[in-house]
Amino acid sequence: MSGKITVIAAESEVHFEAARYLCRDWVNWQLKVFPEKKDIILSVFDPIEYAKTLENLPSIHARPKGAIILASLDGDYVGCVMYQEMAPKLAEVKRLFVAESGRGHGVGHILLTEMFRHMKNDGYERTQFSSARFLTHARDLYEKVGFEEIPLPQDIPDELAETVYFMEKALNVTQNQSSTLTDNAVWDGIFGKRN
Repeated sequence: MSGKITVIAAESEVHFEAARYLCRDWVNWQLKVFPEKKDIILSVFDPIEYAKTLENLPSIHARPKGAIILASLDGDYVGCVMYQEMAPKLAEVKRLFVAESGRGHGVGHILLTEMFRHMKNDGYERTQFSSARFLTHARDLYEKVGFEEIPLPQDIPDELAETVYFMEKALNVTQNQSSTLTDNAVWDGIFGKRN
């Protein structure tokens, strides 16, 4: 498969709206592919709260502490990834998604590579995220780019403990050096505002 892939950092309302569309598509894709997980998906992506999150994407991921990275394939937006500051020198990855029309072109890998470049330029030394265990294809990609699983926060809610995992990647060293920075003070956004 071939096609021209272009990657940009979102700067305009057109870009932000493309990111919102992809984020809605991400949740809809999960509901379609994992109908048995509907309750979990909708508890994490509560429709009302998620709509507010999407409206506020430009401020949540504002430069210079964060960014929204978009990928297009032959001119159509097909993927996104975002990040924001979790703690000094530590960025949190959010909302990596490649639409079905963009799969098979390496878009996810390209998005992550560009995101790492931006994070390093912003002074981040490490990056972390949490994801659902049933999203196995995403985990494969994260492992290929150097993420390693880290322990769950000690106070993670029981209903999420078996569903989620946490990963980390060092950005400024060759080999990943996982930390134990997974306490609820840092992961506030995951368990408070889950979007």
